[in-house]
Amino acid sequence: MSELITAELVDLDLSAETKQAAARSLAERMAASGRVTDLEGFLADVAAREAQMPTGLDGGIGIPHCRSEHVTEPTLAFGRSAAGIDFGAPDGPADLIFLIAAPAGGDADHLSILSTLARHLMDETFTGALRSATAPERTAALIRGDGPGVAPEPAAAPESDAPEAAPAPAAPFRIVAITSCPTGIAHTYMAAESLEKAGQAAGVEVFVETQGSAGFQRLDPQIVADADGVIFAHDVEVREKERFAGKPTVDVGVKAGINRPAELIAEVRQKAAHGETSAPAHAAAPMDKGADTGDNFATRLRKWLMTGVSYMVPFVAAGGLLIALAFAIGGYTVNKAPSVAEHFLWTESASWAALLFQIGSVAFGFLVPVLAGFIAYGMADRPGLVPGFVGGAIALTINAGFLGGLIAGLLAGAVVMAIQRVRIPPVLRGIMPVVVIPLISSAVVGFLMFLVVGKPIAALQKGLTDWLSGLTGANAIILGVLLGLMMCFDLGGPLNKVAYAFAVGGLANPNEGSLKVMAAVMAAGMVPPLAMALATTVRGRLFTKAERENGKAAWVLGASFITEGAIPFAAADPLRVIPSAMAGGAVTGALSMAFGCTLRAPHGGIFVVPLIGQPFLYLLAIAAGVGVSTALVVLLKGLRKPSPTHPAPAPADDEAGVPAAA
Repeated sequence: MSELITAELVDLDLSAETKQAAARSLAERMAASGRVTDLEGFLADVAAREAQMPTGLDGGIGIPHCRSEHVTEPTLAFGRSAAGIDFGAPDGPADLIFLIAAPAGGDADHLSILSTLARHLMDETFTGALRSATAPERTAALIRGDGPGVAPEPAAAPESDAPEAAPAPAAPFRIVAITSCPTGIAHTYMAAESLEKAGQAAGVEVFVETQGSAGFQRLDPQIVADADGVIFAHDVEVREKERFAGKPTVDVGVKAGINRPAELIAEVRQKAAHGETSAPAHAAAPMDKGADTGDNFATRLRKWLMTGVSYMVPFVAAGGLLIALAFAIGGYTVNKAPSVAEHFLWTESASWAALLFQIGSVAFGFLVPVLAGFIAYGMADRPGLVPGFVGGAIALTINAGFLGGLIAGLLAGAVVMAIQRVRIPPVLRGIMPVVVIPLISSAVVGFLMFLVVGKPIAALQKGLTDWLSGLTGANAIILGVLLGLMMCFDLGGPLNKVAYAFAVGGLANPNEGSLKVMAAVMAAGMVPPLAMALATTVRGRLFTKAERENGKAAWVLGASFITEGAIPFAAADPLRVIPSAMAGGAVTGALSMAFGCTLRAPHGGIFVVPLIGQPFLYLLAIAAGVGVSTALVVLLKGLRKPSPTHPAPAPADDEAGVPAAA
């Protein structure tokens, strides 16, 4: 196994002016040493990680890092910049740049070394030694920990050096903390080190569980039980969060754990002094992980709805495709077949078709309850599941459909969040999530759905269904344009999912209008990846090497109705790719509606073409949209002026993963 860093991976005179240029310069050293197999692909992964959250830290440190399939072994490159490079740190540019590369599979031993480095970065002695080093060999040795200059491990009890130390309190305040970040390489361990040091300074015992790439070792259950407070400094969901229920809790992003640990410790002590306790569900719900505390209501609402839709989609795919196959085998009268539990002939295709239809119908029947249950889960964590599922089932009972499920999920989450804000005596906290919250929230949501909001929503759902059934001519084409634009705007994001969920909701009670909507939505969603694949084929010189490779995969992804296949292209050049994709999607959606194409399957792409009404016209609509998008993206990219730093007309030298200049 090679050393984590060598002299060849050190640049003490890094001349880059931007973080992208710095990452490229250090990555080139990794590639030259054989540790990175695809420079452009690796840089795209670095840029994608940087887009999630800036990697600059207070104290003049930048730590761009990622996990990538293009990395052969855990590797660290170091650069020192005299002018400083902006990595988004609050206190200004960074002069110490660490590019951390971990393979996709990870290596526990080397990742442990990386975590140790992350902790040392919080020590001024260590960073001071790096700033004064004059030779790459010496610098690499410092970072590896070979010899003096490496920050010592923090002492467990610094007060013990005093000859007449005052006796420690009989019961010191104890805090347990969880730190985690999306990559789990650097911020996770730096936050842990920062919290531990702040705890020592404040005379508080802090026990940290780092949930990083090298896995995590659970805190001793007794330490958790004895803790007086909890700090969650995380950007991904805390694993086994229920262990910390019923304690004063502070929930923040991982960078807050690095930059202001003393404030977090003071805050959790204040909550404990005031008797404020909170179960895990009081903190950020699953889809709020990584969200800033300043996120507005619209942003949080979008995340809650996306939670429900994301959990609903597998039921849609399984149930919808089974139903579509049943119609293909047994015809459109298969829904009239008797129960296969009472009548099934092994040698008759009609019986097999009925079996597929009835299994699919059961799976499809979970759509609305799952949607409602997991919207509530996104808002209030696990306590929201029971009232959410109950509310969703009631929505089906009163024929409120998809809209009813949306409202039921939001009501369930809101009711649970309200109950959780009630101060409960400690003796009752144990039964709250198991008995009290499910009982009260289900009763309240059931009352609201049956007697207050259910009937108006059911009437609205019926009106929407009737409107779709009557769509013809210009109205249908306008709807097709709108759905096509939504499907292609964010390529699998919120608007895409809203359009898709709208179409799928109509399949629960299908009619001519809802089947046309489903066809238009799937056709438009296939356009972006197919167009990017075609563009990389006919004008490959306009794309980077990594994009050309992505183009090969995009053929399959587009044909399978996986719109996300176009995301790598949009991330690299959003101002040219997204408008081109939207134009093609709008054309396809409009033509599909104009041709009267219908679709009973909610997924499958070209593989369910036999189940499509007007299949040849449907394929023509897709081909037209792909042609429009391809022509536009080729035209727009062809008009792009070469970068001054890359004057040669070879776009393969562009920085992959970084949005191109408009």
